[in-house]
This record gives sequence, structure tokens and C-alpha cells, in this order.
Amino acid sequence: MVKYSPKTLNRTFAALADPTRRRILAHLARGDKCVTHLARSHAMSLPAVSKHLRVLEKAGLLRRRRYGRVHEMQLEARPLKQAAQWVEEYRKFWEGSLDRLAEYLEKADKRISKKGKN
Repeated sequence: MVKYSPKTLNRTFAALADPTRRRILAHLARGDKCVTHLARSHAMSLPAVSKHLRVLEKAGLLRRRRYGRVHEMQLEARPLKQAAQWVEEYRKFWEGSLDRLAEYLEKADKRISKKGKN
């Protein structure tokens, strides 16, 4: 199992927990956007969108570039990839566990059926 920084994963999942931040990331997945454009696109005030962007920045999910007074945001996918890999490891574990449980239940059902016929 790959080692992941708990701090990084916690920040990533905490940032993704909010639907507004997920919408912002989806918007940025289509290309870099300035903060004012993001605020208009999400019908939010600049201070409100800035709070969400700070959370996303702290989680490493986006980068900010400044061009004078314009702040352009860019999606940073590496933390998302790490979170997806972490989830994938547990998906494999649970699928394997559920497959073993299904096999066990099938065998138990066959034993019960045999006893009922005798």
C-alpha cells in the first residue's frame, strides 16, 4: 500500500466536501479563470469566492497567478490524483472482501440446501 500524507489527504477531502468548491474545481477543469469570473459564474461575492479559493489553495488543489490586479486560478490535479489512488486502494480491498463473503455465503447456502434435502 502506498504511503500518503494524512495532512494532505485530510486537506484534500475537506476541500472536496463542499459542493461550491467542487463546482469551482469543475469550472477550472475547463481552463484557467480569474477570480472575478469565478465569482460571477457562481453568483457569489468576491469575498465569498475568495474564502473558497483559499481553502482550495491550502489543499494544493489550485494555483494562483497574479497579473497586476488580476488573480488567475489554475487547477492543480496532483492532490486529486493522490486522493483517487487512496480511494482506489480501499475499493480493491472492499471488492476483494465482498467477493470472499459472497463465496462463503454461496458455500453456506449449498450446505444448508444439502441438509434440507436429506
